[in-house]
Amino acid sequence: MHAVKVYELKNNPSEALRQAKKAPVIIMKGDEPTAVMVHLDDDSLLSRPGVKMALATALFKDGSLALGRAARLADVSLVGFIQHPSRLGIPAIRGKASEAKADLETLNKWLASS
Repeated sequence: MHAVKVYELKNNPSEALRQAKKAPVIIMKGDEPTAVMVHLDDDSLLSRPGVKMALATALFKDGSLALGRAARLADVSLVGFIQHPSRLGIPAIRGKASEAKADLETLNKWLASS
Protein backbone atom coordinates (compact mmCIF):
# COMPACT_ATOMS: atom_id res chain seq x y z
CA MET A 1 0.00 0.00 0.00
CA HIS A 2 1.18 3.52 -0.78
CA ALA A 3 0.28 6.85 0.84
CA VAL A 4 0.14 10.18 -1.01
CA LYS A 5 -0.38 13.67 0.38
CA VAL A 6 -3.13 15.74 -1.25
CA TYR A 7 -0.61 18.26 -2.61
CA GLU A 8 1.42 15.41 -4.15
CA LEU A 9 -1.72 14.09 -5.80
CA LYS A 10 -2.48 17.54 -7.19
CA ASN A 11 1.08 18.06 -8.50
CA ASN A 12 1.60 14.57 -9.95
CA PRO A 13 -1.61 12.52 -10.28
CA SER A 14 -0.01 10.06 -12.70
CA GLU A 15 2.38 8.82 -10.03
CA ALA A 16 -0.55 8.01 -7.74
CA LEU A 17 -2.26 6.18 -10.62
CA ARG A 18 0.90 4.14 -11.28
CA GLN A 19 1.08 3.24 -7.60
CA ALA A 20 -2.62 2.31 -7.58
CA LYS A 21 -1.94 -0.31 -10.28
CA LYS A 22 0.22 -2.14 -7.72
CA ALA A 23 -1.92 -1.65 -4.61
CA PRO A 24 -4.52 0.72 -3.16
CA VAL A 25 -3.25 4.25 -2.51
CA ILE A 26 -4.25 6.13 0.64
CA ILE A 27 -4.77 9.87 0.13
CA MET A 28 -3.59 11.80 3.19
CA LYS A 29 -4.63 15.31 4.25
CA GLY A 30 -2.11 16.24 6.88
CA ASP A 31 -1.80 13.18 9.08
CA GLU A 32 -5.33 11.93 8.40
CA PRO A 33 -6.30 9.47 5.67
CA THR A 34 -9.16 10.95 3.64
CA ALA A 35 -9.64 8.65 0.65
CA VAL A 36 -8.53 5.44 -0.98
CA MET A 37 -7.63 5.17 -4.66
CA VAL A 38 -7.92 1.82 -6.40
CA HIS A 39 -7.04 1.07 -10.00
CA LEU A 40 -9.88 -0.40 -12.02
CA ASP A 41 -7.76 -2.09 -14.71
CA ASP A 42 -7.56 -5.03 -12.36
CA ASP A 43 -10.72 -7.01 -13.06
CA SER A 44 -10.68 -8.64 -9.64
CA LEU A 45 -12.63 -5.72 -8.13
CA LEU A 46 -14.93 -5.05 -11.08
CA SER A 47 -15.73 -8.73 -11.56
CA ARG A 48 -17.17 -9.12 -8.08
CA PRO A 49 -20.96 -9.43 -8.08
CA GLY A 50 -22.79 -6.11 -8.01
CA VAL A 51 -19.72 -3.84 -8.18
CA LYS A 52 -20.26 -2.67 -11.77
CA MET A 53 -23.97 -2.12 -11.14
CA ALA A 54 -23.27 -0.14 -7.96
CA LEU A 55 -20.61 1.96 -9.68
CA ALA A 56 -22.83 2.62 -12.70
CA THR A 57 -25.78 3.53 -10.46
CA ALA A 58 -23.74 5.95 -8.37
CA LEU A 59 -22.24 7.63 -11.44
CA PHE A 60 -25.67 7.86 -13.10
CA LYS A 61 -27.27 9.29 -9.96
CA ASP A 62 -24.56 11.97 -9.74
CA GLY A 63 -25.05 12.86 -13.40
CA SER A 64 -21.55 11.72 -14.39
CA LEU A 65 -22.86 9.03 -16.76
CA ALA A 66 -25.78 9.09 -19.15
CA LEU A 67 -28.35 6.31 -18.93
CA GLY A 68 -26.99 4.29 -21.88
CA ARG A 69 -23.37 4.55 -20.76
CA ALA A 70 -24.32 3.50 -17.25
CA ALA A 71 -26.12 0.44 -18.65
CA ARG A 72 -23.00 -0.49 -20.67
CA LEU A 73 -20.76 -0.07 -17.61
CA ALA A 74 -23.10 -2.29 -15.61
CA ASP A 75 -23.13 -4.89 -18.43
CA VAL A 76 -26.93 -4.97 -18.55
CA SER A 77 -29.54 -4.03 -21.12
CA LEU A 78 -30.88 -0.49 -21.12
CA VAL A 79 -34.25 -1.74 -19.87
CA GLY A 80 -32.55 -3.74 -17.12
CA PHE A 81 -30.59 -0.71 -16.00
CA ILE A 82 -33.63 1.60 -16.06
CA GLN A 83 -35.42 -0.79 -13.71
CA HIS A 84 -32.54 -0.92 -11.20
CA PRO A 85 -32.27 2.77 -10.20
CA SER A 86 -36.05 3.08 -10.41
CA ARG A 87 -36.38 0.38 -7.72
CA LEU A 88 -33.98 2.46 -5.60
CA GLY A 89 -36.07 5.61 -6.00
CA ILE A 90 -33.64 7.20 -8.47
CA PRO A 91 -35.51 8.62 -11.46
CA ALA A 92 -34.24 7.08 -14.68
CA ILE A 93 -35.63 9.91 -16.78
CA ARG A 94 -34.94 13.44 -15.69
CA GLY A 95 -36.91 16.46 -16.73
CA LYS A 96 -40.08 18.37 -16.08
CA ALA A 97 -43.60 17.17 -16.80
CA SER A 98 -44.13 20.16 -19.10
CA GLU A 99 -41.10 19.12 -21.19
CA ALA A 100 -42.41 15.55 -21.46
CA LYS A 101 -45.83 16.86 -22.51
CA ALA A 102 -44.27 19.09 -25.18
CA ASP A 103 -42.18 16.17 -26.45
CA LEU A 104 -45.28 13.97 -26.64
CA GLU A 105 -47.17 16.64 -28.59
CA THR A 106 -44.25 16.98 -31.02
CA LEU A 107 -44.13 13.21 -31.45
CA ASN A 108 -47.89 13.02 -32.08
CA LYS A 109 -47.64 15.77 -34.73
CA TRP A 110 -44.75 13.99 -36.39
CA LEU A 111 -46.60 10.65 -36.38
CA ALA A 112 -49.74 12.32 -37.81
CA SER A 113 -47.73 13.83 -40.69
CA SER A 114 -46.09 10.52 -41.61
